[in-house]
Amino acid sequence: MRGLVIKSTGSWYSVLTDEGQTVECKIKGNFRLMDIRSTNPVAVGDRVSILLNQEGTAFITDIEDRTNYIVRKSSNLSKQSHVIAANIDQAFLVVTVNHPQTSTTFIDRFLASAEAYRIPVVLVFNKNDILTEEELHYQDMMITLYDNIGYSCIAVSAFNDNTPSQLEPLLQDKITLFSGNSGVGKSTLLNKIMPGLNLKTGEVSFAHNKGMHTTTFSEMFPLPYGGWVIDTPGIKGFGSFSMEPREICGYFKEIFQFSKNCRFSNCLHVNEPGCAVRAAVEDHYISESRYISYLSMLKDKDENKYREAY
Repeated sequence: MRGLVIKSTGSWYSVLTDEGQTVECKIKGNFRLMDIRSTNPVAVGDRVSILLNQEGTAFITDIEDRTNYIVRKSSNLSKQSHVIAANIDQAFLVVTVNHPQTSTTFIDRFLASAEAYRIPVVLVFNKNDILTEEELHYQDMMITLYDNIGYSCIAVSAFNDNTPSQLEPLLQDKITLFSGNSGVGKSTLLNKIMPGLNLKTGEVSFAHNKGMHTTTFSEMFPLPYGGWVIDTPGIKGFGSFSMEPREICGYFKEIFQFSKNCRFSNCLHVNEPGCAVRAAVEDHYISESRYISYLSMLKDKDENKYREAY
């Protein structure tokens, strides 16, 4: 029997079978995922084979080849990965310029990881309604920055009645991962898009301007107009995984374009002579924040550890 993994709690998996039945499953045997050491070999979005048992539950016996997946480093095990979701059409990265503040380094690390696995990303700037004039100006600057690089951006408020109509055309008939820092309003947005979902929402810590975890596991929900959304726990940091230093440049679109003009083909754009990328940063063709994010990902390999968001 085959089906789709629609919920993962870490030890149990809910699988929607091709016959329309939801079965609680565990993993049978030891899985290895494409030679990547992973804390969760089965992820939401996976197509799997299951074997029913007499208790009415089942074992997952096989995972179909994935079209793609998005992965981050495990926060506790630096040499292992954590697969956030598999077989997705796009990712919505929900960000906020305040309440809490999403760092550009976090955004850039997510975008680079999505580029590595060929997953289109839409940047959803949330909490538009509670920003000051200065914060709105900063948000406009960020939108201009990422729009010019080639990323779709949209500014919304989870409490605005127009938000569903803004997002529905982008979600229809697609499998969409919702991700972002804790407290940016992923669950609130999903509740707005899908009335009756009633996902638990939380507050932002006033003292540290950081969100508290409310979603504790990943789960897929079918959209009434076709497609699925995947709600995931908030991510505090996003460490790069399984990226060689020379590859990282290719996951920053504008840096890759300028790198073609470097004097040396193996230039890492740090302190090499004739580096077209550093010249482009100095001439403001490449954002300094993006270049800093690129350098931080290069350092990951040197330090070989998980890095928090900046």
